[in-house]
Amino acid sequence: MPATRVSHPFFARIFPPLIRMMDTGGLAGRRAALVGDLAGIIIDVGSGSGANFGHYPASVTRVLAVEPEPRLRRLATAAALAAPVPVDVAGGLASPLPVGDASFDAAVVTFLLCSVPDLDAALAEIRRVLRPGGTLRFLEHVRGDSTGITRTQDILDAVLWPRLAGGCHLGRDPVTAIERAGFVIDRLDRFLFPGMRGPMSFYVAGHATSP
Repeated sequence: MPATRVSHPFFARIFPPLIRMMDTGGLAGRRAALVGDLAGIIIDVGSGSGANFGHYPASVTRVLAVEPEPRLRRLATAAALAAPVPVDVAGGLASPLPVGDASFDAAVVTFLLCSVPDLDAALAEIRRVLRPGGTLRFLEHVRGDSTGITRTQDILDAVLWPRLAGGCHLGRDPVTAIERAGFVIDRLDRFLFPGMRGPMSFYVAGHATSP
């Protein structure tokens, strides 16, 4: 039977307060803009502690949130109770996703693509579960824009960062991977986190369509 969970106890303790701090610093508005016009049935892959849930509009009829880390999944289950739309929280990995083909109108990933073991496999699974013409919404941190930053990201990824941060890799390029998976990117916004300039400062938000 394939695995349905991962365990990152240290990361699971520091992630929720870190996300609250980042949302207060400006990412909450990015989340709202990312999902605010969605409709139908949504899969939120790697939902973490459920920070997206409060931003889904009434036009969303159901959200399936998939989260493999048990401590974060408990927090997501609690957040689902206060969500403005129906949210079901399930255990499972991004690859394979525990759902059938062409089951969802949209998929949402926020800070997921940095941490999956196989980026291409995860995106192939997301495309599999989307209906034709379905949308992928993504909010991710990305590779930096200078040699000094990217060198630092690569060193941290090789030495320490993934072990501390639940498998996260600072130097990945999710936009290229999304295109490689066959998605058509319709909207892309690159930005720096307000007040930061360092290995974790570079972010991207966007919309992509599954042909």
